[in-house]
Amino acid sequence: MQNFDFNEALKAIQSGKPITGSDGVLAPLIKQLTEAALSAEIDSYLEQNPTGNRRNGYSKKTVKSAVGRFELETPRDRNGEFEPVLVKKHQTKLTPEIDNRILSLFSHGVSYTAIKDHIAEIYQLEVSEATISSITDQLIPQLKAWQSRPLDSVYPFPWSIRCCNEPLI
Repeated sequence: MQNFDFNEALKAIQSGKPITGSDGVLAPLIKQLTEAALSAEIDSYLEQNPTGNRRNGYSKKTVKSAVGRFELETPRDRNGEFEPVLVKKHQTKLTPEIDNRILSLFSHGVSYTAIKDHIAEIYQLEVSEATISSITDQLIPQLKAWQSRPLDSVYPFPWSIRCCNEPLI
C-alpha cells in the first residue's frame, strides 16, 4: 500500500488539481484510512474469536464517497465469518452524504435526470436513475405515514381583505 504524501497533495492542489472527485487529491487518503480501519477491525475480530480462524487475503470493490470513487481492499478471514462494520459486505457507498443529497433534491421536486447530472457535477460520480429510484424509495414509508396521519376537524387560518391601496387590517 502506498502511503499518502501530504507534500505531493499540497503541490497537486496548488497546481489546480481538484480536492474531491474521482481524480481528487483526497481520494487516496480516504482509501488509505478506510483500509487501515478495516485492517484493525479484522485484527480485533480475530482476537475476540480465537477459533483458529485467520486472515485470508483481500477482496476488492469499488466504493463511492463524497471525495470520489476508489477501489477498496477489504480484508477477509479464512472461515468467511468476518462481517466488517465500517464498510459492510456489498456496501458501495462510504457515507450516506450522497444518498441524503439525492433525497433532498427529490423532495424538492427535482427530476431523476437532473439529480443524476447534479451528483455527477458535484461528486464526479455517475449514478444511474435506477440507483436514484432505489434511494428515493426510502421515502415511501414516510410519505404513506404522512398521508394517513389523522387530521384535525378544523384548521383556523388568518384572513385579511385588502381593497385597492388600503393598508392591511
